[in-house]
Amino acid sequence: MDMEKELRLCDKKMAALLAERVALVGSGEYDVREAQKNLALLNALAGGTKSIALIGFMGAGKSTVSRYLKRALALVERDTDAMIVKQEGMSITDLFDKYGEPYFRDLESKTVCSLEDMGQAVISCGGGLVMREENVANLKKSSRIVLLTATPQTTLERVKNSTERPILNGNMNVEYIAQLMEKRREAYQKAADITVATDHKDVAAICAELVQKLAVG
Repeated sequence: MDMEKELRLCDKKMAALLAERVALVGSGEYDVREAQKNLALLNALAGGTKSIALIGFMGAGKSTVSRYLKRALALVERDTDAMIVKQEGMSITDLFDKYGEPYFRDLESKTVCSLEDMGQAVISCGGGLVMREENVANLKKSSRIVLLTATPQTTLERVKNSTERPILNGNMNVEYIAQLMEKRREAYQKAADITVATDHKDVAAICAELVQKLAVG
């Protein structure tokens, strides 16, 4: 076996080890020093210190995965919707009602630009954020983009009791969700560096798969 193949095999083994370590976080107590080791290993395997930007349709699990990765990798957590809510002093629903969707999308774009100077983090992105190509381009400057997916049926089950989904107001059903997903599918896939399906998996398994895919490129 030549040296290049040996190195690739070694990287794959280390990525699998990293995935195992990340999965262990879901079992209970986890020391921050261990999480810092996980991050150092991920950065070494991935060849850089970029942030992890989570994209996908509402209900794909971005917030849940973000919280887990924060703990597993000792990363700062950012949520674009939460950043906008804090800045504007009102909920996403109220922003849509008072100013309309274009105004909100402009706020998203400004928020994405601000992330570049905030250091390595795990970023939970609003569901429609990547529909603007400029947002994707700006995210990629400092982040690797991970697309989380779920079926329309899974999505409805996860969001049906939420009052903070203005896009789905009056349309909380599988058919509408499927139609909107299809409209966004190409943009999501084009933006993504890797994709992880979240259906029928717990968060530990999702995050283990995610970091392993990031580590092996």
